[in-house]
Amino acid sequence: MAKQAPQSDPAQDAPEVSAPQHAAAGLPAVGHSLRMAAEQMGPRRTLATLLKVNQPNGFDCPGCAWPEPDKTHTAEFCENGAKAVAEEATERRIRAEFFAAHSVSELAERSGYWLGQQGRLTQPMLLDEGATHYSPISWDDAFALIAEELRALDTPDGAAFYTSGRTSNEAAFAYQLFARRLGTNNLPDCSNMCHESSGSALTETLGVGKGSVSLKDLYQADLIIVAGQNPGTNHPRMLSALERAKRAGATIVSVNPLPEAGLERFKNPQHARGLVGHGTKLTDLFLQIRLGGDLALFRALNQLILDADGGVDRAFVEEHCHGFEEFAAEARTTGREEVLAATGLPWEQIEELARLVLGSRKVIVCWAMGLTQHKHAVPTIREVVNFLLLRGNVGRPGAGVCPVRGHSNVQGDRTMGIFERPSKAFLDALAGEFGFEPPRAHGLDSVDTIRGMRDGRVKVFFAMGGNFVAATPDTEVTEAAMRRCRLTVHVSTKLNRSHVITGARALILPTLGRTDRDVTARGAQFVSVEDSMGQVHSSRGGLRPPAPGLLSEVAIVCRLARAVLGPQDSVPWEDFATDYDTLRDRIARVVPGFADFNEKVRRPGGFTLPHGPRDSRTFPTATGKANFTVNPLTAPEVPAGRLLLQTLRSHDQYNTTIYGLDDRYRGITGGRRIVLVNPADAAELGLAEGAYVDLVGEWKDGVERRAPHFKVVHYPVARGGAAAYYPETNVLVPLDSTADISNTPTSKAVVVRFEPDSGER
Repeated sequence: MAKQAPQSDPAQDAPEVSAPQHAAAGLPAVGHSLRMAAEQMGPRRTLATLLKVNQPNGFDCPGCAWPEPDKTHTAEFCENGAKAVAEEATERRIRAEFFAAHSVSELAERSGYWLGQQGRLTQPMLLDEGATHYSPISWDDAFALIAEELRALDTPDGAAFYTSGRTSNEAAFAYQLFARRLGTNNLPDCSNMCHESSGSALTETLGVGKGSVSLKDLYQADLIIVAGQNPGTNHPRMLSALERAKRAGATIVSVNPLPEAGLERFKNPQHARGLVGHGTKLTDLFLQIRLGGDLALFRALNQLILDADGGVDRAFVEEHCHGFEEFAAEARTTGREEVLAATGLPWEQIEELARLVLGSRKVIVCWAMGLTQHKHAVPTIREVVNFLLLRGNVGRPGAGVCPVRGHSNVQGDRTMGIFERPSKAFLDALAGEFGFEPPRAHGLDSVDTIRGMRDGRVKVFFAMGGNFVAATPDTEVTEAAMRRCRLTVHVSTKLNRSHVITGARALILPTLGRTDRDVTARGAQFVSVEDSMGQVHSSRGGLRPPAPGLLSEVAIVCRLARAVLGPQDSVPWEDFATDYDTLRDRIARVVPGFADFNEKVRRPGGFTLPHGPRDSRTFPTATGKANFTVNPLTAPEVPAGRLLLQTLRSHDQYNTTIYGLDDRYRGITGGRRIVLVNPADAAELGLAEGAYVDLVGEWKDGVERRAPHFKVVHYPVARGGAAAYYPETNVLVPLDSTADISNTPTSKAVVVRFEPDSGER
């Protein structure tokens, strides 16, 4: 039997600290996975469920977007994947009695961890205007209420439709179609807060805002650079691919402000050598870079490549690239002292990496939030592309760009049209297929949606999954903005903080998860997802839904669309809701690469979307070529007596979902309110090990942002930097501190000072 949900909220501000580990996975990962799964699902359900994860006829893991190999292992999941599955497939349930027993104000005092541990949502719930408790509501009445609020808007742009990266391709396509039939491009999504900088930079330079490599490329690479990423916690199955690459002869370089156990050594639990041996040493060279110094590093590498005899692949550059001379002139002005100040690295180490690059024909650069959440994130990623173009490392087997996405279908959602700035070609195709004129004006992204709610322009907020309040920056501003709405609606599987920070009225619409069987009047249905490398495959849940009458995301969107748009709307929403093949047929005629969608997605392993730069070295950019760019060298400036804070995940966490209160690899147990500080910086600032402090954010608007009661942990962080978990520190990220071009919050570059513990909680 699964354990019951905790009744009390465990303290999270008294963590115990031990030495960090230097290897990931192995037997502890297996034991931790099974223990947590059994607590949520029970032993029998655990076995039946985990053996279906990421299998050809099973369901896609609701965690990260790392792709499946050609031949899947019997246990094709990682520790955090098992946790994600256990959270969704839990036997715990939240029914109407729970909401009757707990007022919204009481629930708002609980931690996100406690809320998530209560179990699966089972019926639609309404918080009416002036009410203190949620109460049950029928599906029809819920849709009618939403329709009433949407029709009362002065303009369709008074609504915003947010999407989480767990939403399927089918639900995402129907969702954006509904929003555009309504008349708005207000389609913010979680990409806005993570890899928007990657998409912006790659679209400009290569013409495709996605990665260009496959797993096969990783296995063939000579050199893999992993920058600003912690795969051991955030994408654990990537470690298996790196191990295979290493055994095939690849050199791996890690560039990160913190040493991470998974990149040091990997004990693969799928093999005996990983369970009982020392595992595989992954990183050959570790560059412990200062926060925000990556642009300077790649500028320096590019200068060294330009100066080396034969360093540049002239044939590739002349045939396929544009803007080389302007780029090269700027790169040659790079000053060594400027690079050293920005990176904190010894010049000899940069030269060592340059020698590895010049000795390698096939190079891949992988990155994640460590590069994308800075003010200069887009120029940084453009400089990474410059680095790869110089030696022809795009469109060559074993080489390319590899932005590693987070949520399991965040890339697919964008492919399906979840984007506030859609291309003319996409809108033209949508118009041709459905016979209407979609809105052409750009809509609101996530940050601008918060501004719109704050300013009273956005009155209805609808979220397809996710935990918007906890995931977004400037927590106090975001919560106040949400409370200004007329109506907030959340389609969810589990309870989270966004359900208790509400508009005047609020709805919770429970939905099927990836693990649940989806059966309609026309039989069993399945959905599809796109992984981080452009592979599209099916996902079929097998568990009995947690309650009768639950609707899928597709059905919720389609029934809502009919209620709002009326019987005269020509889109066959009823067909879409009951037969997803009919929806896929329409996707096939609108979205490039999805021709014969229904046939191809039924093949084992699915199909790969076309990618011009990778497939044929063709670049659909404004110039028709791959674009070199000029990116002036810049890095964060930190005043004396302050540190630059990055927000990060613990190991018992996926985005805002908290699985537990431990961060095993970093040596933190039993709590989350910690701040990691280099011992030398701590000595200079007078921060004793184990002392409690308030983190106070500093921003040019002069507003004090405070995160109270954090335990100081002396840790080998790069000098000048600090690290702490989100969402607890999202309160410190100013709403207006965003990346140039992409508008992504700068969650890896928060200037903070430390003050004595105020006693607040």
